[in-house]
Amino acid sequence: MLELNQLKQLLTFAKCETLSKAAEELLLSQPALSRSMQKLENDLNVILFERRKNKITLNDNGKLAVECAEKIMYDVQNMIDRIRAYDRSKHTISIGSCAPAPLWKITPLLSELYPEFTLSANLNDHEQIINGFENGTYSVIITAKPIEGENVICHKFCEEHLMLSLPPAHPLAMYDKVDFKTLDGETMLLFSEIGFWYNLCMEELPNTRFILQHTKNDFDTLVQSAALPSFTSDLDDNNQQTNRVIVPIKDTKANPTFYCVINKCNREKYKEFLDLLKNFYIYTI
Repeated sequence: MLELNQLKQLLTFAKCETLSKAAEELLLSQPALSRSMQKLENDLNVILFERRKNKITLNDNGKLAVECAEKIMYDVQNMIDRIRAYDRSKHTISIGSCAPAPLWKITPLLSELYPEFTLSANLNDHEQIINGFENGTYSVIITAKPIEGENVICHKFCEEHLMLSLPPAHPLAMYDKVDFKTLDGETMLLFSEIGFWYNLCMEELPNTRFILQHTKNDFDTLVQSAALPSFTSDLDDNNQQTNRVIVPIKDTKANPTFYCVINKCNREKYKEFLDLLKNFYIYTI
């Protein structure tokens, strides 16, 4: 009977092209690898190698065996990944969100309702979030638009209002409200890990020069010390910005409603959360 280890060794030989290199990578002696390949030939009852003095190569049978082995090993790894993912799903609530702010609200709720579960949260764009929901990567997702379908439960979750953070001396600090058109062309600080907001900023502010920061601490430090505009959110309860003027952005796109989406097959698993969502909707001003 074929063994997976034999197929792994065959693939390693095909990659390394010599027994000595393959044996070194597999941490085997060359005679041990040679015996294993002979056993594979005996199990298949076909010759896989062309053996010459001081050299061994794959014949046509061997090349076909390599193709088949690649597919088998892929299927085996896929099986392992799916089974492990299924096991994790029984103990983990995987959340995918298109924006960071809703995660600040939903994570404490789920943690309080399901203390026995591990929470896993990821930030991604809309398309990847929805794809992850459809393939089972995420059990709960947050989107900036309602999701329809006979197999989904979709509830309004919260509103967010994007705002402009300015040093007091900045000309825009005297405005009651601003719009993207007014901002376009400014030089601004921007935190990179903001989900769909990043693409929105690139689309709505094509002439703006963004100074990107990839860590939140660096971004917050620069905001406090730089004389440049940046964005902030009314949902950020941990906002530490001081000596800054906050001006609302009036564009509709800057004031989205977020939706929480769960598959109907998980209705019983998340019953307490769904009951809470029926009467839970965060309105902010």
